[in-house]
Amino acid sequence: MSHKEDNEGEKSSHQTELYAGVPRTCLPIVFHPEYNITFMGLEKLHPFDAGKWGKVVGFLREEKLVTDGNIVEAREATEEDLLVVHTKRYLSRLKWSMVVASITEIPPLIFLPNFLVQRKVLRPLRTQTGGTIMAGKLAVDRGWAINIGGGFHHCSSDRGGGFCAYADITLAIKFLFERVEGISRATIIDLDAHQGNGHERDFLDDERVFIMDMYNRHIYPGDGHAKRAIKRKVELEWGTEDSEYLRKVEVHSEGALNEYRPDVIVYNAGTDILDGDPLGGLSISPQGIVKRDEIVFRAARRQGVPILMVTSGGYQKKTARIIADSILNLHRQGLIGAEALEGEGSSSLVTSMMCSSGSAGSKLTAV
Repeated sequence: MSHKEDNEGEKSSHQTELYAGVPRTCLPIVFHPEYNITFMGLEKLHPFDAGKWGKVVGFLREEKLVTDGNIVEAREATEEDLLVVHTKRYLSRLKWSMVVASITEIPPLIFLPNFLVQRKVLRPLRTQTGGTIMAGKLAVDRGWAINIGGGFHHCSSDRGGGFCAYADITLAIKFLFERVEGISRATIIDLDAHQGNGHERDFLDDERVFIMDMYNRHIYPGDGHAKRAIKRKVELEWGTEDSEYLRKVEVHSEGALNEYRPDVIVYNAGTDILDGDPLGGLSISPQGIVKRDEIVFRAARRQGVPILMVTSGGYQKKTARIIADSILNLHRQGLIGAEALEGEGSSSLVTSMMCSSGSAGSKLTAV
């Protein structure tokens, strides 16, 4: 299904580089080395593996699925981009290190000057947010897309939390609604171990967005107000294992897509469901996570609906390998493909220049 850009609707939209054209020679997999958060070891004070995104891409490179030449380089979301969803007041509050320390759950950030917090913590999160918005457009154009980062599902327009400073899921959907003709209905399938209260608050009274959320009922955030936005709620008990979990994923992802036919799916593929995760409290095996992602992509394929996947939470060192294995499995199963790379005469040098948002990125036309 092809979608044309809605030039009529764009007259009131700001200029953005996030919808710049991406050649067919690039796989719709979005990443930037700046996704990783490295700051004098302070990132180690949070259980999150703040370098997992780069490790995922490293594993995909080893398996020859991606190269520097065929991966789409994410661009940082600008303040104008963020204001499509966020309030000015909220973005201003992020200029206080104390606020960022609370949101990211890294208390020592309180003592650092905000320009360092912006550069070392918030810029990586803004770049991942830009990556999710870019991947939304790519998913509609290609049928699927994966942002190796993103999935900040605890952040809403006016408040962050749970390591989520920007509402990338809401932003990706709002950008599509405003800028792409034929995209007016979206389904969020949120399978992170935690309730996705950020996008739920943002879409509380929006009938265009159907939310399915499957999470451990006993853990953060327990946001009763936000739960009112969930159209298909699946609450799990401590220690839920593969057989019960995968059966529920299959029944409810199919059910959600039969109940409401969207124009695009945003799949929040958190890996904090993994057995042993210090925050998730579930007991899913690595193979169970790989199978889960396959079930969701198969459901999207059967319905012919474009799907955007973001990687969200996952708090163990082995998480990166599992995410990479899942993406490789999707490729083996034919659910994502390199068909875009089959065109003739696409040298790796040319592809590298055109997939990058670096110096060559200025040659791409912002829409």
